[in-house]
Amino acid sequence: MYTRAGLLSLLIGITLSACSVHSEQKSETAAPTLPVIQLTEQDATLDHFYTGELEAVQNVEVRARVAGYLDKILIDEGQPVRKGQLLFQLNPTEYQVEVDRGQASLESAMADEQSAAVELERVKLLVGKNVISPSELKLAKAKMEMARSAINAAKAALTKARFHVSLTSIRAPFDGVINRIPFKRGSLIEEGALLTSISDLREMYAYFHVSEKEYLAFIKKRRDPDKTTVREVDLLLADDTPYPFKGKIETTETEFEGNSGTIAFRASFPNPNRLLRHGATGKIRLATEVDDAVLVPQKAVFEVQDKNFVYVVDAKNRVRTRSFVPRSRVDHMYIVQTGLKAGDRIVYEGIQSLKDGMTIIPKALPAKRLQALYASAH
Repeated sequence: MYTRAGLLSLLIGITLSACSVHSEQKSETAAPTLPVIQLTEQDATLDHFYTGELEAVQNVEVRARVAGYLDKILIDEGQPVRKGQLLFQLNPTEYQVEVDRGQASLESAMADEQSAAVELERVKLLVGKNVISPSELKLAKAKMEMARSAINAAKAALTKARFHVSLTSIRAPFDGVINRIPFKRGSLIEEGALLTSISDLREMYAYFHVSEKEYLAFIKKRRDPDKTTVREVDLLLADDTPYPFKGKIETTETEFEGNSGTIAFRASFPNPNRLLRHGATGKIRLATEVDDAVLVPQKAVFEVQDKNFVYVVDAKNRVRTRSFVPRSRVDHMYIVQTGLKAGDRIVYEGIQSLKDGMTIIPKALPAKRLQALYASAH
């Protein structure tokens, strides 16, 4: 028989025990169900962006090589031209006068040569008859040489004069597009004056600067016998739209710039529609392949004091915060440098309500969704 006090004590004990069991059950049922992914090693592609300066494969200044008045402008700014096409015509009158003068000098020299030749034959005859001394023959031969030299000098002067006349006609050195024309018809043009410039836009060069570390990585990969293809790059135009044609890295400069520690690469881009222009700028996108990279979704990461953390799930389904150092970022994925490894399980979503030591019910991310997640980093 229980006393009243003993019965009361027994009832309290049963009640407390029931409450404890109920509390434990409630704690167990309160564990949240959260999506969890297991980190694996994946091949990834890193995109590096560089400021690119575009230059025409050929871009030359067209300058006047002789002075004169500009008689004709036979092209317009922005007009395509062909090699040898007449662009400008300077007044050739004064240079034609030099041609006429040179022609007259040549004819006079040729006449002097004929006179010297007749004199030489006459002296030879007289010397043969001992009428005059042999020294007269030497003198006649010297006059003949002088006449021939005068002819050569006259021919050279005539050639120079004709060359000056030809320089009054300024022609296109190659197929291209005409740029700005600063002079107008009738302007007095000095020797060396810039008349315009011409650009061959069929192909464009893009120059961009990379760091020494990236340069070494590029050179090593290019020398890899398994990497036989030419490295391709993409171009983003000034409005961030992608250029439809890929470029190919052709060469690099031989020296690093002392101030920036970078070296210039040159890529060539086809330009069939003449969209790219000399002097324009854009962004060069260079993709670098990373083998066996550990990728972490950005959604699973939170920051504390500029450090990156994730919630790692242990064997007992308890979560612990762990920091990691990212090497770089690809779209919405981080590439891990240190702190995480393949095989680690991390919480993918719902990290805002988690605390260290909490127990969760892990739910593996569906295979299709996981594949799509990693595929976006390629």
